[in-house]
Amino acid sequence: MIKEAMFYEKIGDNKVHCMLCAQSCRIASGKKGFCGVRENREGKLYTLIYGTVSSEAVDPIEKKPLYHFYPGSYVYSVGSIGCNFRCKHCQNWSISQACLEDSYTMDVLPEELIERALLSRSKSIAWTYNEPTIWHEYTYECAKLAKDAGLATIYVTNGYMTPDALRHIAPYLDAANIDIKAFNEKFYHDVASAKLAPVLEASILAKELGIHVEITTLIIPSVNDSLEELRELSKWMYENMGPETPLHFTRFHPQYKMQDLSPTPVKTMQDACKIATEEGLKYVYMGNVPGSERNNTFCPNCGKMLILRSFFEIEKYDITPEKTCPKCGEHIPITGDYADSKKTSGENEY
Repeated sequence: MIKEAMFYEKIGDNKVHCMLCAQSCRIASGKKGFCGVRENREGKLYTLIYGTVSSEAVDPIEKKPLYHFYPGSYVYSVGSIGCNFRCKHCQNWSISQACLEDSYTMDVLPEELIERALLSRSKSIAWTYNEPTIWHEYTYECAKLAKDAGLATIYVTNGYMTPDALRHIAPYLDAANIDIKAFNEKFYHDVASAKLAPVLEASILAKELGIHVEITTLIIPSVNDSLEELRELSKWMYENMGPETPLHFTRFHPQYKMQDLSPTPVKTMQDACKIATEEGLKYVYMGNVPGSERNNTFCPNCGKMLILRSFFEIEKYDITPEKTCPKCGEHIPITGDYADSKKTSGENEY
């Protein structure tokens, strides 16, 4: 579906300046922006993916990953086509780097999307799989309807949005998992064709706007795995996001244009978690390492295990209704109530 875009200005000679994301594209008539899904047609910018859905599923919320947001619940997850990054290790490259004209998609109006989410008996909607920022006109309309319908709303995002775009959707966005892909500008330039600074700025702003934020960093061997860099990231998290913001380190497996690399050594993952904890972060998790104790939530004060997870399912939940540790009374920052997955249907997967 095609719709006139938000967040652009005309700059003469039928050119437009897109101000939705930090790529800040200046687009000539008949051309598309960096994302490939916003096109200048005779001096007007249009989104080419309004209502264009490429992927949908019902997932455990822990898969996003969000460990402190309505734990144990299910989320109706949808994605579209395109991205404002060019990550060489993208696991969803078949849609993020796809040509819209050659992709299998379906048109879903905002009202229909909300109906599908409700029928799935999910607690929330997540815009994920590809970058939701470039889907802004659609996610914004859907998020407003979702709030009216009692659904929580989530972005799984690279964080490359302008402050104005983030402020625009913030009143209707409950949670975001923001991917800080590395803590150096060279990585962002060479691997993602982007910059680090706007991601950090958006992460801080999202927190200030009252959005529940969790951070993910995929550790790639020889690319962004130096212990010094991981320590700098952890220090930045502590100082700017606060010690209670969850940090998810995830293990790299060869994907897309980085299939020549090996999976991240488990020792590197363990060292990363140790460093982040040393720097004062209270909730540091290890993803893509089955059986790791770092997949669970522990009380940062007394060490009691509070949430036991098996892959993306909760096996045990031992936090009081007042969101405290039952042993020592420490406040545990959980947004929303625990949903026993045995009582929540996630079977209506599309």
